[in-house]
Amino acid sequence: MDLTVLYRGPLASCDYDCPYCPFAKRRDSPEQLRADRAALERFAGWVAAQSQERLSVLFTPWGEGLVRSWYRRAMVELSRLPHVRRVAIQTNLSCRTDWLADADLDALALWCTYHPGQTPYDRFLAKTHELGRLGVRFSVGIVGLPEHLEHARRLRAELPDHVYLWVNAAEGHEYSDGAADRWTALDPLFPYSRRPHRSAGLPCRTGESVVSVDGAGTVRRCHFVPAELGNLYDGSFRAALRPRACPLAVCDCHIGYVHLESLPLYDVFAGGVLERIPAQPAG
Repeated sequence: MDLTVLYRGPLASCDYDCPYCPFAKRRDSPEQLRADRAALERFAGWVAAQSQERLSVLFTPWGEGLVRSWYRRAMVELSRLPHVRRVAIQTNLSCRTDWLADADLDALALWCTYHPGQTPYDRFLAKTHELGRLGVRFSVGIVGLPEHLEHARRLRAELPDHVYLWVNAAEGHEYSDGAADRWTALDPLFPYSRRPHRSAGLPCRTGESVVSVDGAGTVRRCHFVPAELGNLYDGSFRAALRPRACPLAVCDCHIGYVHLESLPLYDVFAGGVLERIPAQPAG
């Protein structure tokens, strides 16, 4: 079977302190970091053992994973497994990039976010140029706050045309039509992010071909629905996989609503759902 797994282990620490992020500047103790490493290595071992399946993996840590050696190593190792179609991670791109030379770049991809005020613009842009030289698949994005607009315009002007610049609507922020138009001029897909999507009772791929897994191996249909489907490591989740409707009123996060069957986003992002890269240049 084809299965997409969104993995989020216990890691919560980040090297940035973005004011719009509740996990900014969290510090994990050495014990917590060891637990996160052990959980990730266990998960990577499970993926490696599923050689009869076609798997895709997206790491969605609360903190920044790629500054930790075990995330870089897992990305490389999983990318080289023939049954792993894609392994991607959400990252602020603050890590070095030389480790990517060891990966299978047909399978590995990065979902990168630029956070103004947390790193110099030129440093971030230089990292994207390094990714381009290495041949890494990646998208670049920014949170759509008014004070970020000029940064986003500069990014769009200086990134290669084929690199998708996405814009996430800021949580709790209302966009006038004029403001939304300014963001849509940079990201033609911004209207999908602008408002939460009604999802109650609508079919969603989560819980059937997409699941969320935490560090203990607890499987849920997605990060936003707390009901448990079983455990990854004893295989009990498999009996619960089936088509199911969303139990929530709305879905307002891209990693959730991209899987709604009521939206055309699997066609829009065909071949790049996990790394948020459209099949055709957005425009």
